Amino acid sequence: MEDDAEMKKVALLHAHVPETASADEQDTLVQVEAVSQSLARLGYEPVPVSFGLNLEAVENRLRSLRPAFVFNLVESVRGLGRLIHLAPSLLDAIGLPYTGSGTEAMFLTSNKLVAKKLLNASRLATPRAYTLSSVNEKNFAKGSYIIKSVWEHASIGMNQDSVITADSLACLHRKLEEFTKRFGGEWFSEQYIEGREFNLSVLAGPRGPEVLPPAEIRFDAYPEGKPRIVDYRAKWEPDSFEYRHTNRSFEFAAGDALRIERLKEAAAACWKLFDLRGYARVDFRMDESGTPWILEINANPCLAPDGGFPAAACRAGISLDRVVERIVGDLFI
Repeated sequence: MEDDAEMKKVALLHAHVPETASADEQDTLVQVEAVSQSLARLGYEPVPVSFGLNLEAVENRLRSLRPAFVFNLVESVRGLGRLIHLAPSLLDAIGLPYTGSGTEAMFLTSNKLVAKKLLNASRLATPRAYTLSSVNEKNFAKGSYIIKSVWEHASIGMNQDSVITADSLACLHRKLEEFTKRFGGEWFSEQYIEGREFNLSVLAGPRGPEVLPPAEIRFDAYPEGKPRIVDYRAKWEPDSFEYRHTNRSFEFAAGDALRIERLKEAAAACWKLFDLRGYARVDFRMDESGTPWILEINANPCLAPDGGFPAAACRAGISLDRVVERIVGDLFI
């Protein structure tokens, strides 16, 4: 029988962060420190474990630790979001219980095009999308589009040039080819929804998933014609105009009550559709009619103290310690 110390040991699994890592990758270490402190206050012994492509080395490290469970913070592998599902997949193979969503949910939500197909099939509104291979003269529609990575989150590769007005199929083709050549990987064009932007955080609880207070991203003092998007600069470059003028707000007018309820219902529907566990975040744009359009589902959003998820939890009166406790209470086994 294992002793109490071993039973309380927790492997804190995170992506390997090289010294040359970008700002979004370095944020992983901030999360590790914050979650480690919460786990320690909850009576656990957290042990950080770096996750890379040498799966055998990771497996050996985990087996030697013999943790009670794994707290999974892996958001990318070697800087690639498309490999995010490798962490839960390995844990499934080893047979270790872990926090957060399972392998299938991680894969389905990390591929934005696959996620859109499931959303459409469930009649949950999501902007139409085209890839170089799927768009043609028959299905193309003139209008505004935003160019996005199929796999990467954290606004990787997104900038003010990502929003375009395409008046021809050739125009859209050129832009997709440009981003593919510049950044590599896979890219798609998504119908640009002019309107308000919201983040809805969802946290597991004893009575089921709880949709936390919605946060609106306010594009304060944005000049006319400047795309109102949360691009890479807005997320990761503190000295930029975009970072300083995309403020999070939890304050809404009484007239927004019905719109807020629609957002909460859609976020809860995403949780159910993708069989999410522990915690998640759903990003929306809302058009003038009040229709919430689902942009992305993040199955393991950032838990750094200055992140959107902890902010929404704090608004609900839930500390980071209680967030971690509830995530642990919804272990994927």
